[in-house]
Amino acid sequence: MYVLAPNIELLFTEAGDYHDRVRAAAAAGFDAVEMWGPTGVDAPATPKDLPALKAALEETGTQLTAQLAEPRTQFMIPPWDHSEFFRKLDEGVAIAQDLGCPRMVVGSGTGFGGWKRQVQLDKLIEIYQKAIAQIEGSGITLVLEPVNVRVDHPGSLLDRTAEAAYVARGVDSEFFGVLYDIYHSAVEGEDMAAELANAGSLVKYVQLADTDGRGEPGTGGLDWTERLGILRASGYDGPIGLEYYPQTESSQSVELIRRLAANA
Repeated sequence: MYVLAPNIELLFTEAGDYHDRVRAAAAAGFDAVEMWGPTGVDAPATPKDLPALKAALEETGTQLTAQLAEPRTQFMIPPWDHSEFFRKLDEGVAIAQDLGCPRMVVGSGTGFGGWKRQVQLDKLIEIYQKAIAQIEGSGITLVLEPVNVRVDHPGSLLDRTAEAAYVARGVDSEFFGVLYDIYHSAVEGEDMAAELANAGSLVKYVQLADTDGRGEPGTGGLDWTERLGILRASGYDGPIGLEYYPQTESSQSVELIRRLAANA
């Protein structure tokens, strides 16, 4: 059985503000949620009332499984100034610790056409080695998310799971890994079983949505019994973030994936 974590940016929005969405998710039977950025530095994230959010998490016993690191820096674009990312990293870690969130999601930003791809991947390794050294002892894990460039994130440097795994191997820390998003991987045409076999234990978080359109499971082209079976066979047993745009009311939109995850 997988723990499912609805994304409160997209799900249970009917309830109102973020802390109310936590309560709505808990009332619907979920004991975990995920979110985007805590302070609203990056659109389309909205600033959270962090004390109210913390109170809702504690009141309901809900685990916050992941939040975004802010800002979503364009690491490869000249003049290659990463100071704001590193400055905000400590703030993000402090918020994650206060909210009891064990993971922060990081990315690659846009690739730079003036550099060879390998050079840019190696530069990411350097950046995240520095980040891990900066937050040493915090207990927070950084998870690197490759995203599809075919539909949602044109120009992004990191669009392949294997390359995210390459970066994670280079960083070489138990507190750094790969976020495997089933939707992004499918849009890129990847073989899920092969990618998970290659990444192995580097996969430290998983998200999902259906194709096309990043919709709720069951509205697109993915066979979720098959996908969850592949995920289970890979050895991953952590939480799964539900990061999709619902086509129906939130509680209804989770019915299929919830039933399948309970038996996966």
